[in-house]
Amino acid sequence: MDCLFCKIVEGTIPSTKVYESDSVLAFRDIAPAAPVHIIIIPKKHIATMNDVTGEDDAVIAEVFKAARFIAKELGIAESGYRLINNVNADGGQTFFHLHVHLLGGKNVGPLLADNQS
Repeated sequence: MDCLFCKIVEGTIPSTKVYESDSVLAFRDIAPAAPVHIIIIPKKHIATMNDVTGEDDAVIAEVFKAARFIAKELGIAESGYRLINNVNADGGQTFFHLHVHLLGGKNVGPLLADNQS
């Protein structure tokens, strides 16, 4: 499989890990969009949120548990942070391994510009 995130999970591509469990890995984004920009992934290859099955419920819950833990550990839980999961092309997904962006460390602003709806 030629999946960048699977290669990070297996260790053939290095990353700066901030969290790891048996089923979830989180690491710093190499092109951060905020002072804190963490990518949280299930270790199991799941291409998009549309591909999640009932068997994946526990790992999806663990992704969000990891987000809460990381935000607290990095000191941004109280000030606030944003979690983003892009799905398919129109949703902005560019890497087809389910992942959640954790952004914080500054006011990340509104989700859409004021002139968009």
